[in-house]
This record gives sequence, structure tokens and C-alpha cells, in this order.
Amino acid sequence: MAGKYTPLETYLRELPESQREVTLRFEQIESILSVQLPESAYESRAWWDHEKEGNHVKTRAWANAGWKIESLDVNEKWVKFVRPG
Repeated sequence: MAGKYTPLETYLRELPESQREVTLRFEQIESILSVQLPESAYESRAWWDHEKEGNHVKTRAWANAGWKIESLDVNEKWVKFVRPG
């Protein structure tokens, strides 16, 4: 069963292997997902924190795709993903 954040996982997986980073505005992520991010994504860095276990399915989406968050700015509404290694 596809999850709410599967389109983001797919988007990140389909980027060329040579691409080591990507910065996306929150509105771009919403366009990829075809849904709005929750208010907490706009208000708190904690929503974006890396946690692969538990119920944080949005984190698993980018972690499963082989990416992690290097930096983000909730005020400017962007997040920078990088491929570790």
C-alpha cells in the first residue's frame, strides 16, 4: 500500500545517482505529494528531524530513498536533502 509520502520517496529515488543534493521548497514538496504538508512542518524543525523508526513515515520516505536532511529553514520554507556517503 502506497503511503502519503511515497511520491516524495519516488521523486528522490529517481534523481540521478550523480546528484548528491537537492533543495526543495515546501511548495515543491506539496506539489510532488499532491497534498499540503501539515502545519507542524511549517512551524517546527522537529517535524523534519531524522527518525527512521516509529510512526514518522515522512522521515522513512526520504531515508528509504537514501537521502537525509542536511539543512532546512522553516521560516524561508525550504529543505536541503543530501545523499550520505
